[in-house]
Amino acid sequence: MYTFSSKLKTFSFVLMIVGILGIGYGFLTAPKTIQEVETILKEEEAHHEGGHEAAATHHDAKAESNEETANHSEAIKATVDSTEEKHEVDTATHDTLTKSHTSESLTTAVDSPEKEVKHDSHKSDAHADEHAEHVLHVLHQLQNKPWAALYVACIFFMLIAMGALAFYAIQQVAQAGWSPVLFRVMQGITSYLLPGSIIFFLILLASGFHMNHLFVWMNDGVTEVGHENYDALIAGKSGYLNFPFWIIRAILFLTVWNLYRYYSRKNCLAQDEANDNTYYKKNFKMSAAFLVFFIVSESIMSWDWIMSVDPHWFSTLFGWYVFASFFVSGITTIQMVTLYLKSKGYLENVNSSHIHDLSKFMFGISVFWTYLWFSQFMLIWYANIPEEVTYFVTRINDYGITFWGAVAMNFIFPILLLINTDFKRIAWIIVMAGVVILFGHYIDFFNMIMPATVGDRWFIGIPEISSLAFFLGLFIYVVFSALTKAPLVPKRNPFIEESKHFHY
Repeated sequence: MYTFSSKLKTFSFVLMIVGILGIGYGFLTAPKTIQEVETILKEEEAHHEGGHEAAATHHDAKAESNEETANHSEAIKATVDSTEEKHEVDTATHDTLTKSHTSESLTTAVDSPEKEVKHDSHKSDAHADEHAEHVLHVLHQLQNKPWAALYVACIFFMLIAMGALAFYAIQQVAQAGWSPVLFRVMQGITSYLLPGSIIFFLILLASGFHMNHLFVWMNDGVTEVGHENYDALIAGKSGYLNFPFWIIRAILFLTVWNLYRYYSRKNCLAQDEANDNTYYKKNFKMSAAFLVFFIVSESIMSWDWIMSVDPHWFSTLFGWYVFASFFVSGITTIQMVTLYLKSKGYLENVNSSHIHDLSKFMFGISVFWTYLWFSQFMLIWYANIPEEVTYFVTRINDYGITFWGAVAMNFIFPILLLINTDFKRIAWIIVMAGVVILFGHYIDFFNMIMPATVGDRWFIGIPEISSLAFFLGLFIYVVFSALTKAPLVPKRNPFIEESKHFHY
C-alpha cells in the first residue's frame, strides 16, 4: 500500500493556501467602478506620454545651437524691414477687397455658427458615447481577469483527469496486456474528476448568474431585437446557446463522466476479490459504452465551455483539437506520477518497457496535436475570411509570446526530447519533457480562453499563478490520497501477469 508522504502533503497544502490568498487578492484588486477604470486609463496614457519627455530633452539640447543662429538675425531683420514697406502697400489693396468680400458673406456668417455648434455638439456626444463604451468594455475585461485565470486553471486540471479516464477506458476496451499494472495510477489521477467537476460547475453557475462576463452570449439583451446589446449572430444561435440548455448539458456530461469513473473503479476493486471475471466483463462493456458517449460529449463540451467564450467564431476541428490537448496532458500526468512512485520504491512491476510505451504516447499525441493545430491554423489563415481569421490575428498580435510559445513547448520540445528511442526510457529526460508538455498545454488553454475574455488586458500575474498553484495543490492532494486507499497492483485482472512480464 502507498503511504502519502508528509512532505508532499504539506507541499500540496502550502500550494492551496498560497493559491487561495492570491486568488482572493486578484478579486479584491480588480476594479469595481467606472471611475477606477478611468484612473487606470489615465495612468496608462500618462505613462505613454512619458516617452515624449525624451523629445523635450532633445529640444533643450538644441538650445545650444541657437547662439549660432543669432549671427544671422541682423540679416534677417534687414530683410524683414524691407518686406514691411511692401507689405503696407499690399495691405491697403487687401483691405479694399476684404470689405467687399465681408459685406457679401456677412449674412452667411450669421447663420453658420448655429450649424457649427450643432455639428460640434453631435461630434462631442458621439465621442463621449464611444469613450463610455470603451471604458465599460475595459471594466468588464479587468473584472474578468481573476475569473478567467481561475477558469483556465480549473478546466485544465479537470480535463487532465478526464484525459487519464479516457486513456483508461481505451485500455479496458482494447484489452491491452501491457497496461494493467498502471491501472491504479490511472484511477488515482481520475479521482480528481469529482472535486474538479464540482468547482468547475460552480464557476459555470457564476457565469449564468452574471457574476462575471466570461460568456458574452449570456449578456442581457443580446437576443432582443432593438436592445442596445442585440447581436444578430448570437441571436441566431440562441436555440443552442441559452443558459438552461447549456447548464443541463453540463450537468449531463459531468454526471455521466463521474458515474463511469466511480463504477469502473468499484468493479476493478471488486475484481480483486472475485472468483471469476464477471466484474472485468462489466467494466469492458461499460467502457465501450462510455467511449461512445465520451467522443460525442467531448466535442460538445469543447464548444460549450471553450469555443463559446468567442461565439462569433467557430471551427469544425475544434473538438478534436481540445481532445488532443487534454489527452496528451492526461497521459503525461500518468507518466509523471508513475515515475514519482517508482522513485519512492513503489510499482516494482513497472519496468522500462512500460515507461517507454507511455513516452511513445506522449510523443505520438504531441505530434497529433501539432497536426491538428497546423490544420486548423493553415486553412483559416489561407482562406483569410474576416470572421474566421480574426481569431488568429488577435492571438498573434496580442498574445504572440504565448501563441508561438505553445507551439514550441507542445511540438518542438517533445520532438527534440523524445524522438530518440533510448531517451524514452531515461527518467530525467522524460520528466523534463513532461513538465514542458504540461505547462505548454496550460498555455494552450490560456490562449483559447483569455483573448475572448480579457482581450489585450492580459499578463501572467498573481491571479494566474495563484490559480495554477491552488489547483495543482488540490490535484496533488486528491490524487495521492486516492492512491493510499487501494493496493497499487490489481490482483485478479485477467492480463495482470502479462503486464508484469511485459518487455519491449
